Amino acid sequence: MFQNSEKCQRLLDQLNSFFDEHIYPNEENYARQLHEADNRFAPLPLMDDLKSKAKAAGLWNLFVPPSHAEYCDHGGLSFAEYAPLCELMGRVIWSPEVFNCNAPDTGNMEVFMNYATKAQQEKWLKPLLAGEIRSSYAMTEPQVASSDATNVQLSIVRDGDEWVLNGRKWFITGAMNERTKIFIVMGKSDPDNANRHLQQTQVLVPKNTAGLTLVRPLTTLGYDDAPIGHAELVFKDCRVPFENVLLGEGRGFEIAQGRLGPGRMHHCMRLIGIGQRSLELACQRSVSRVTFGRQLSKHQSVREDISRMFSEIEMARLLVLKTCHQIDELGVQGSLDMIAATKTTIPVLIQNVIDRAMQMHGAGGLTEDYCMAEGYNYARWCRQADGPDQVHQMALGKRVIERFSGIKA
Repeated sequence: MFQNSEKCQRLLDQLNSFFDEHIYPNEENYARQLHEADNRFAPLPLMDDLKSKAKAAGLWNLFVPPSHAEYCDHGGLSFAEYAPLCELMGRVIWSPEVFNCNAPDTGNMEVFMNYATKAQQEKWLKPLLAGEIRSSYAMTEPQVASSDATNVQLSIVRDGDEWVLNGRKWFITGAMNERTKIFIVMGKSDPDNANRHLQQTQVLVPKNTAGLTLVRPLTTLGYDDAPIGHAELVFKDCRVPFENVLLGEGRGFEIAQGRLGPGRMHHCMRLIGIGQRSLELACQRSVSRVTFGRQLSKHQSVREDISRMFSEIEMARLLVLKTCHQIDELGVQGSLDMIAATKTTIPVLIQNVIDRAMQMHGAGGLTEDYCMAEGYNYARWCRQADGPDQVHQMALGKRVIERFSGIKA
């Protein structure tokens, strides 16, 4: 039986109270401000107000692990301790930013913590931790199958004391946001290296750098995910200083592997939150609607769907917690199988849970009147984000075959 630590439970109680007082009552206000904004990717006054309240309540940078406790006031949280908090944030899709725990900034801050120089940390990590700026991670490209990260073609060439970038990126989360100031960009610096995992380098590119163009915002199933958003970018003879390299030339793939594992887990934690909320809404709907002379809750098919939703959410939560405990004990590299199993299971499981909840809400379930349609979109794109499911299943299947057959697959 998984039990919350004393610190986790204390923060969870505080977070629940914060949601009751400040998040749930402001969902309509948030939507109204976003729809009325002249620029959908500009900061919302409500968000800034809620951030101030979260800081004052000590609910800030909750994602920071104990290994980097100097960057937070709560002493750092293990993966298992953070999971229930992150799940709660997932109940309202925009709420993680209130606590400075939103993607892609959490992953980018961890990159700065783990791989950046002191000067880079001072310039970029410090304002990110304070929530003063936002960031983006630019890896995916439209012209190649980015499911294989070694395929990236954006060129990063050293020219004296500068790096010159040429290429195109897309679905770059956070790029449209007005407060985004820094991009972590992965490209190919040594395409002829015999080791294809040493061909890539990651460099820091400020958003206002000459030669960097934001081409357009992109949508997923019609959602633009404002005010964070996803964008297509073009780099044309874009120059940054040599010291903007992260970790060192040829170590881009290494950074990507270290960054994406925790991010995959955070997405799964949040998805359980929206799945749980969808289940609760479905139960409330089932006792408030009458069809064919009786409540929805009296129909066998509805009860079966509710039963299945409950069971699948419990399975998802247990899988996430087991994986979190393994990461806490063995680290990310020692938990790749469980991370892959979690990443490929939770999004599709929660997608199906939300789908049933939407069905019970009739046409309304497809609208913005409820949280489910946007939650469904989130679950669906998570099946592509941080590597499509098939890539992880292929790698996991190979390792499982070798483990139980004793023969190299």
